[in-house]
Order: sequence, then structure tokens, then C-alpha cells
Amino acid sequence: MSNMGGVGVKKRGWGIGCMWYGIGNTALANPSGAFIDLLNDGTVILLTGCADIGQGSSTVLAQIAAEVLGVELEKIRVISGDTGVTPEGGATSASRQTYISGNAVKAAALQAQKPLLEKASILLKVPVGELVCRDYKIFPRFDPEHSVALQEMIIHCRREGKMTLGHGWFNPVTTGLDEETGKGVPYATYAFATQWAEVEVDTETGEVTVLQLVAAHDVGHAINPQSVEGQIEGGCAMGQGYALMEELVVDRGAIRNPGFSNYLIPTMEDIPHIETIIVEAEEASGPFGAKGVGEPPLIPTAPAILNAVSNALGIRFTRLPLTPEAMLTALQEVGKGEVKKTK
Repeated sequence: MSNMGGVGVKKRGWGIGCMWYGIGNTALANPSGAFIDLLNDGTVILLTGCADIGQGSSTVLAQIAAEVLGVELEKIRVISGDTGVTPEGGATSASRQTYISGNAVKAAALQAQKPLLEKASILLKVPVGELVCRDYKIFPRFDPEHSVALQEMIIHCRREGKMTLGHGWFNPVTTGLDEETGKGVPYATYAFATQWAEVEVDTETGEVTVLQLVAAHDVGHAINPQSVEGQIEGGCAMGQGYALMEELVVDRGAIRNPGFSNYLIPTMEDIPHIETIIVEAEEASGPFGAKGVGEPPLIPTAPAILNAVSNALGIRFTRLPLTPEAMLTALQEVGKGEVKKTK
């Protein structure tokens, strides 16, 4: 294995990485708000400060509003991240938006729905707490056939001068850290994950090929499973780049590799088959049981890959990225007896 002038050997290894990650930091106030206007034809205008930067939050927040109000997703019109008209949504960071802005949207939708349920309660002679909105109808949860049309209830409210507007906000219970001990409750909830990697290591070229990744993530309730799967796959791709390719070279404060010609990221040909396992352990404080999943997939990917390399070679690597040059250097040092192989 240490004879670099000879024929290289390809070795396979398997590794596991685990993580837990805080969702909804609580050391300081961390609120988000939302406005909802339910129009006469059942169209819903949703205003949220949550900025969708590609993670799909606008879709998820629209789904939450649609679920509460009993309308189709296509009826939700989302206006997001507009500081001129939308309420504060907080940063799109810390995997917080589904959890925090989702709760705010749910609260706003429930408030907009309230006058409709009150009118339907009178007509159906059923307590408000036993009514359900679904498929543009309002009906008792125990008797779906005994219903009134949602649009009819909107018209009733309009005739009485009642607007179907809602505002909602959510802030996790804030618990400041103890100044003396540093102890406290830093997050409202936590995400958990385990990832497994299979790699092939070429001992002649130092190249590591990731053959397969399996990623199991506790996301609370997956409001949009396809989006969750995409988040997990994207995080795994970023983690693979972090483990094997992405190296920012800084010299006296200046970045020496600012372009993609010399700052490498994984391409489609580099990404292996990724099997996603969505674990749904509903979070009681989340909207419909949901938690965040934006950043968690990135965290255990590099440890899983490096553990797999260690399994293949018996060498423990502790610096990232694990480039072919670093790999060959380690193999040469093993040959010289300068690096001890792990058991």
C-alpha cells in the first residue's frame, strides 16, 4: 500500500456519522409574524417576512395555510420577504423558518378562520371546537356529510361586515443563559440524524470515491416529503464537498482561489446514490409536528465519509478537505512508519 511506484490498490470502507442540531434558538427572542386575508372566492393572501432562498419555505408555509383553511394549495398567494409590506420573519438561518414562521402562519390562518367557524357553528348547531375545514367545506369532525360551503360562510361574514383577516406570531419560550454557570435552554427543539457512507479509496492516486450515502433524519413531521428529501440530498452533496474538495486558500487575508476553476465543488458525476430515510417523530410545539431540516444533512456527512476512509485504510484523518495530496502523503508516512494505523 505504501509503494507509490507500484500498482495501486482500491480499497472499500464504510463509516457512520451522527448529529444533533438545535432548532429555534431561545437564548434571545426569536419571533416571526404572518398576515392572512381570506378573499370572497376562497383565495388566500399570505404575507410572511420569511425569505425563501431556495429551501422551499414559501411552499411549506402555503401548505400550512391551506391545511388550516381547507383550500387547495393553488389558492394561496404568498408574498414573502418584502420589508415594505410583510411582518418581521427573522433570519432564514438556523433551520428555523418551517418551525417558527410555520407556527406564525398557522396562528394567522386560525384567526382568519375563526368568524367562519362561528357562523358555521350557528347554522350546523355544533360547537366551534368540533368543526373541521376541508375541501372548501366546514363540517363536524364526526359527521362529514353534514356540511356548509366555505365560500357561503365567507359571504355570510361579508354581509355582516366581518372580515376574514388573521395575524399570527410565534416566539419560542425564551430562556436566557445563567451568567455564572452558562447553563440554560438554548433551543426549543432538536433535530437528530445518522448517516452512513461507503467509499472506495485508490491508494495509487489518493482519490476517494463516495459510492453510496444513506441519510436518516428525524424531521418531526414532513409537511412536504419531496422537499425534505431534496434538502437532505443537497446537504449530503455539500457535506461531500466539505469532506473531499472544498478548500479555501487564504494568504494574508486574501483569498487565493476565488473561482470555481480552483475552488472545487461536487458535480452531478461526483454525487453518489443517496438513500434518504425520513423519520417522523412529531414535535409537539411545531406546526403540525414539523421541525427544521435545512442544515442537519450537512453536519454528519463529512464524519461518515472520513470514518469510511479510516475503515478502508486503518488511518485516522482529522483535517478537511481530505484531498488526494493529503491522502498520498499519509500513505507514504505509513510506509515510513511515521504514522500509526488505527486498530
